[in-house]
Amino acid sequence: MNDLKLTDSSTVDGAVFSASAFKDHEQVVFCNDRETGLKAIIGIHDTTLGPALGGTRMWNYNHESEAIRDVLRLSRGMTFKASISGLNLGGGKAVIIGDSRKDKTDALMQKFGEYVNSLSGRYITAEDVGINTHDMEMVKSKTDHVTGIPVEMGGSGDPSPVTAYGVFMGMKAAAEYKFGSSDLGGKRVMVQGIGHVGETLVKHLTEAGATVLINDIHRDRMEEVAKQYGAQIHEGDVFAAEYDIYAPCALGATVNPDSIKKLSAQVIAGAANNQLADEWRDGETLKQKGILYAPDFLINAGGLINVYSEIVKYDREEALRRTENIYHTTLQIFRTAELENITPHQAALKIAQERIEQAKAQRN
Repeated sequence: MNDLKLTDSSTVDGAVFSASAFKDHEQVVFCNDRETGLKAIIGIHDTTLGPALGGTRMWNYNHESEAIRDVLRLSRGMTFKASISGLNLGGGKAVIIGDSRKDKTDALMQKFGEYVNSLSGRYITAEDVGINTHDMEMVKSKTDHVTGIPVEMGGSGDPSPVTAYGVFMGMKAAAEYKFGSSDLGGKRVMVQGIGHVGETLVKHLTEAGATVLINDIHRDRMEEVAKQYGAQIHEGDVFAAEYDIYAPCALGATVNPDSIKKLSAQVIAGAANNQLADEWRDGETLKQKGILYAPDFLINAGGLINVYSEIVKYDREEALRRTENIYHTTLQIFRTAELENITPHQAALKIAQERIEQAKAQRN
């Protein structure tokens, strides 16, 4: 997929609707509030299967064009994540521009909730990078179109642990397919990004007997996680290190021509969205090099499965059971990809798109 190219913060090369990153989106909303400092973008990609549900990410983007590109790629990925997981949801996502450690306030999150509410249920939000359950409480004070709220408020709580569990299941499936065993004991795993999801993944891997290397932009987080789980801090070139499995758990596009050239790992399985900078080019390169890629929108779907429980009313145990099934679905995708001589990403995307097309056909 080609990224939307922006010339500066105010112009879009004269072509928004024809840009390939934008062409399938139903709606993009820009939210601006001078009083709270809120600058946010909500992307609604597709609502064929149901309302667009996707988390809100707060990140200190270098340029507004990065934020737009991110929300378009993320919302598109949510469409396929919901579809391949069998959920009656569409794909949406939101980004708030700013440093979550410095710029986030209750008033800012409440104002964001007002913008979500103005969409009348077409978009339902939840947590993502830089956002926590308290923030969702603030959003909840202004709209009912929110999930991932605390359990004591009737919600399903933080979806991060379930996301990590699904990634762990997907990684075990990849190990089974690549190495002949789902046992991760003795495997060296690089976890890049140790936020809520990454840290929980480190916990699962440590308990499974893996040797875990960690990398993050925040030194204090690395020291904290290393001390708690005995992980090894890696501050050099992530892709030049020696390990068996690469688990990207921060931002996307880390799998690209430059990183693939250096990569020694035989498996890529992580929580980050849009890990392939170009899903067709980079997916094919990985296939040619014999590196097994577990499609991100498949194995990181646990959090979505968890917050969906707030809509259809199943409990945490059922959410975990459905998330555990990611193991079997991932193995199926690998087998299909090999049988049809396509990449795992193409195989997963094909299944997701077929479900959406079938729903459209039933409507007509």
